Amino acid sequence: MSEERSNILQVSDLHVKVKTAQGTLPLVHKVDFGLKPGRVLGLVGESGCGKSVTCQSILQLLDRKTTHVEGSIQLNGRELNGLKAEEMRRIRGKEIAIIMQNPMNAFSPVFTIGDQFVETIRTHTDFSKKQAFDLAVSSLQDVNLSDPADLMRRYPFQLSGGMLQRVMIAVSMCLRPSVLIADEPTTALDVANQMQVLRQLDRIRSEFGTAILLISHDLGVISEMADEVAVMQHGRIIEKADVFALFDNPQHAYTKLLLDARLSLPINQQTKEFILS
Repeated sequence: MSEERSNILQVSDLHVKVKTAQGTLPLVHKVDFGLKPGRVLGLVGESGCGKSVTCQSILQLLDRKTTHVEGSIQLNGRELNGLKAEEMRRIRGKEIAIIMQNPMNAFSPVFTIGDQFVETIRTHTDFSKKQAFDLAVSSLQDVNLSDPADLMRRYPFQLSGGMLQRVMIAVSMCLRPSVLIADEPTTALDVANQMQVLRQLDRIRSEFGTAILLISHDLGVISEMADEVAVMQHGRIIEKADVFALFDNPQHAYTKLLLDARLSLPINQQTKEFILS
């Protein structure tokens, strides 16, 4: 119990069911985990295993007419499950934030980056437009984007995927949330931009003490960033362990299968000469 009290986010006995024409379908079963300040929990598993549904449950983004969420989701000791939509909107973006897999889906194409950034800040604060603009520019500088004042005047389609992902990180972190959910934050990026994003996430957790729930299919990203790893299969967490213990000595057969499926390049002398040439 004392360990649960030290967690910023505590998910306990989470069940998610969806109504279909054929009846009620279970999506997530008895999921339990906690997040501590400045720690990263990696959530891994094949597509359709329940990772994104779990995150949407935490953020209360599932359609309440078609889905039913049972269990406890506590953020800084406050129960989120069952909160009214208006109350949850005040929490989302300020106390708990999300970085989506496809940054283009997070922005409206008809408004500038600056308009959307300033609106987000003013929704959760009593800042003036000038104060919100200055905070937005400062936040863009924090993620190493050059000429942020010019970026504020641009539309999302005028930025590359890597730049948009860093803008999303800036938007997510400008109000210093306690918890950040990063849902496949590097999947759509090239290697150089992946590294930039991972560096920013690492800086966020070390400088601000933000707890991060990191969802990724890339086990290399998980091994680099996570302190603990939870493995999901068929809507359940089947194994959870320290990142070193899980990669060095996986206990569940499915975890072993995931680790064995990692891409590897057999290196012989001919291959080495080709790579170095």
